[in-house]
Amino acid sequence: MKKYFFLSIFSVFLFLGCNPSKENEQQKDTYVVDNYTKKEVAITMRDGVKLHTTIYSPKDTSKEYPILMQRTPYSSAPYGEGKMKTKISPNIHLMKEGNIVVYQDVRGRWMSEGVYDNMRAYIPNKTANQSDEVSDTYDTIDWLVKNVENNNGNVGTWGISYPGHYATVSTIDAHPALKAASPQASIGDFFFDDFHHNGAFLLSYFRAISLFGTYKDTPTDSAWYSFPKMNSQDQYQFFLDKGPLKNLNEYFQYDKLDVNATASKDKIDDFFWKEITEHPNYDSVWQSKGIIQHMDKVPSTVATMVVGGWFDAEDLYGPLETYKGIEKYGKDNYNTLVFGPWDHGKWSRNTVKNTVGNYYFGDSISLKFQSDIETKFFNHFLKGKGNKNSGLPEAYVFDSGRKEWKSYDAWPPKNVVKEDWFLSENQELTSDKKSTEKINFISDIKRPVPYSEDIKTVFTPRKYMTDDQRFAARRPDVLVFETDVLTEDYTLAGDILAKLKVATTGTAADWIVKVIDVHPSDIDEDNEGLQDHLKMSNYHLMVRSEVLRGRFRNSFEFPEPFTPNKKTDVNIKLQDVFHTFKKGHKLQVQVQSTWFPLIDLNPQTYVDNIYKADESDFKTQTHTVFTDSSIEFYVLKN
Repeated sequence: MKKYFFLSIFSVFLFLGCNPSKENEQQKDTYVVDNYTKKEVAITMRDGVKLHTTIYSPKDTSKEYPILMQRTPYSSAPYGEGKMKTKISPNIHLMKEGNIVVYQDVRGRWMSEGVYDNMRAYIPNKTANQSDEVSDTYDTIDWLVKNVENNNGNVGTWGISYPGHYATVSTIDAHPALKAASPQASIGDFFFDDFHHNGAFLLSYFRAISLFGTYKDTPTDSAWYSFPKMNSQDQYQFFLDKGPLKNLNEYFQYDKLDVNATASKDKIDDFFWKEITEHPNYDSVWQSKGIIQHMDKVPSTVATMVVGGWFDAEDLYGPLETYKGIEKYGKDNYNTLVFGPWDHGKWSRNTVKNTVGNYYFGDSISLKFQSDIETKFFNHFLKGKGNKNSGLPEAYVFDSGRKEWKSYDAWPPKNVVKEDWFLSENQELTSDKKSTEKINFISDIKRPVPYSEDIKTVFTPRKYMTDDQRFAARRPDVLVFETDVLTEDYTLAGDILAKLKVATTGTAADWIVKVIDVHPSDIDEDNEGLQDHLKMSNYHLMVRSEVLRGRFRNSFEFPEPFTPNKKTDVNIKLQDVFHTFKKGHKLQVQVQSTWFPLIDLNPQTYVDNIYKADESDFKTQTHTVFTDSSIEFYVLKN
């Protein structure tokens, strides 16, 4: 039988965290119906393809309004006359203040014509009839300002996750009417966001592949894709039993029912899975799909507010690199950064209690962002003076250790210094290099280190970003390095660079580094949201973590094997943090070589393409970390 099941559109939206609307639930909120009219139109692009566009306009036509637009691959539903969203615009304030709100199905998705291309490449010098997402956005804005009644000529774009990517796209070679854009949790480059981290495949995203890779060439208001049915609640064991990645091909053979025949084993119908498996390196395919490489094409006429979550498992790289790219090239651009204690898209929700996984960060954090930051940004640039005096800081960032907001006129803050800490013997993290010793551990491919202690099967991983790491610290294949108890607060503000000196008995290995805040044993047990088996006493809060597929240590485009037993430099960039390790806490670093099944299992013997590796390629190896390895922090000084 075919190994799939269908999920509703609403279920997909929930897992992606991209659409807070609840069209499929009974709602008493009739504000949109009472105050807006809805119109569905097909807007023709320069190459003749028509994109389905839904326009919500205020019933009060006595004044003019800005246009707020979101372009999405996740559907602008509900479709049809009389069917309306219960919530529109970025937040409830912007909805109730009055704006013309537009949703568009991007090319090849849902009710729009054309063929979808996942992370469609930008074409810098287009001919007259060539199109990309930049031109589709430009053509859409041009039509809207010329044809939608009562608009004031100013357009803003926003979106979370993939729609956040389209908000970034809107800023490139932007239409003159675009005055403000807010890319939120935006994808920046598919070799570093979502499905890959530094070249390692995010195996935990396996069930999301078909959402993006199932072919469609006709408009539809119903799901044309289906998701793999795993028949297991234990994803760790499921993937361990499956073995090499090529054994997953059968889940992406949509046209064949008999996947047991040898002839069909390598057949792949899903064009995204085929793209992943045929392009294991950062080649021209992936390079062309990156959008952060084009931040030099964002004109100063577009104000940007980049939003992200410090604990976003899906898109942490994208928003940080988008902000930094605009900063690098846009010297005259208005560009602000907002980062809070959120997982993927949580800032758009109306919950009072702000938690990520087990960890509680405070109350009304998302609500404050919506009312005081997001609304103020769009109102200033779409309804107000639109100058650089918006009243907002350059960087509005949440210290996840102190649990409080801070404002800075640059990110990272100007008063940071680099400090190196060494991975010393006796599990010590020291400010000075003590000696150069070898620390060995066995990386057993039959017992990889789990990324979570939970027994579960999830659509995409999130909770692990703040998970208690004691379960990992107690394994022999996880190396632990820890400071003494801190006698004063220690604040990290900026990115982190792990400078490992390693060796392996094999020819391939992954390297994972985690930065952890070890809480005191006598801390108050005041976190009501903890899983029953956990305590805040000695809680090991993961602050930041990242993987590097070792073959890419010198180049993501041109991988290379390790020489067995040869000491080798492996540098791993961990994304930015803003976290204070408080007095009485300890700073811990963990180093390991498997992280399963968050990332796929490395064979630990070099093969040209891991997606085509055989079971015989997978070997248990002994890895070495040398104690002249160090980790570089940006430390905030008062």
